[in-house]
Amino acid sequence: MFKHAPTPIKPCKKPSRDTALVQPFSWKAGVLFLLSGAGLITYFQYEKARMERRRIAEHSKGVGKPKVGGPFKLLDQNGNAFTSETDMKGKYALVYFGFSHCPDICPEELDKMAGMIDLVESSHPGAMLPVFITCDPARDSPAVLKSYLKEFHDGLIGLTGSWEQIKDVCKKYRVYFSTPEGVKPGMDYLVDHSIYFYLMDPDGDFVEAIGRQHTSEQAAKIIRDHISDWRGPLRKG
Repeated sequence: MFKHAPTPIKPCKKPSRDTALVQPFSWKAGVLFLLSGAGLITYFQYEKARMERRRIAEHSKGVGKPKVGGPFKLLDQNGNAFTSETDMKGKYALVYFGFSHCPDICPEELDKMAGMIDLVESSHPGAMLPVFITCDPARDSPAVLKSYLKEFHDGLIGLTGSWEQIKDVCKKYRVYFSTPEGVKPGMDYLVDHSIYFYLMDPDGDFVEAIGRQHTSEQAAKIIRDHISDWRGPLRKG
């Protein structure tokens, strides 16, 4: 009787170096890859937006461009002296020009400004100074401004002065100013003015103009982003 010879057992082959390096792509590695990619995209988008804000700010200060802003001295709604070089420096200032007898545009823009103040204050307390400068000094005394502005926001600073002082400030901020000189009490006249919010940095330089097309939320984001980009000290109080 013939006996079958046992089948020889083949020795296991060690995986080659190249084979050992090739491993299946695990779900954990996939998640890590996606998170890393998303993080890089977010970072580059943030940097792109930051560089664009920096470009806008630097372009606003460009050589050969008409300068927006400048030193001035006026009275606030409490009758106290207000000097831009001391009271505005060290904070971002949001400057708006209007007048208390304005029938519709100023109330709408001041409501929007109040929203900006609250939104910016919630994330950067004390970093922004909201300033309202009248274009109608004959009718907007400190007492009138105090009564008018408290209807919109307690944080608003109202400024007035002589006709010459207001005209000078409007000229420095490139604001259209049509108020006639030498008006007498009781006279009726029209006042026209530019409708922009002027954002000034803590050094007193013009940064960006915010127009009527911006909502409170959009405008607050612009302001907060500029504040976050600022690398110098900010004055408290």
